[in-house]
Amino acid sequence: MKNQTISDNLVYQRKLKGYSQEDLAEKSSVGVRTIQRIEKGDVQPHLQTVKLLAVGLEVNVDDLLVIENPKEETIQRKWMLLLHASPFFGFIIPFANILFPIFVWIHKAEDNKIYDQHGRAVINFHSTILLLLILSLLAFFPFPGMNFFGTAAVVLYGIIVSILNIFKALGSGQCYYPLSIPFLKPKRD
Repeated sequence: MKNQTISDNLVYQRKLKGYSQEDLAEKSSVGVRTIQRIEKGDVQPHLQTVKLLAVGLEVNVDDLLVIENPKEETIQRKWMLLLHASPFFGFIIPFANILFPIFVWIHKAEDNKIYDQHGRAVINFHSTILLLLILSLLAFFPFPGMNFFGTAAVVLYGIIVSILNIFKALGSGQCYYPLSIPFLKPKRD
């Protein structure tokens, strides 16, 4: 089934009433050119424009607007939380900071491009953190005092960046993991 868009809904409602674009422009006080651009899908109209079009068509605003499925958004937020927060299992199970995100990424990468992008970023970052942690342990092995500070700095950096990205991914749907080695290259479309 094809997902409806606001342009599809506008064309459908306008034709259902038997109005031309000019008729609708006259009844709604929205310019003909604006109506044409909305129907082509070139622009996303402001809510005020949608209200004027609904009045002109004598329909409810809901008949024109495309309301996203709130359950789908909730599910996406849960997967994003799992993807970005699962590396914290690494404090309990060795290497889980990489293995858990890999399992989630493999499971969800094909479902949505966002999961693929975020999964690659999380895996790259935590692989880099693990590599830096191993290097800090090996490099400062003869100097236990230095070893503690180097290891603590790497762990603290990983925790802070991970927490910031959990909130950023849940809030804006974006993530940024600085200083990551790109072990998994971005997927080409």
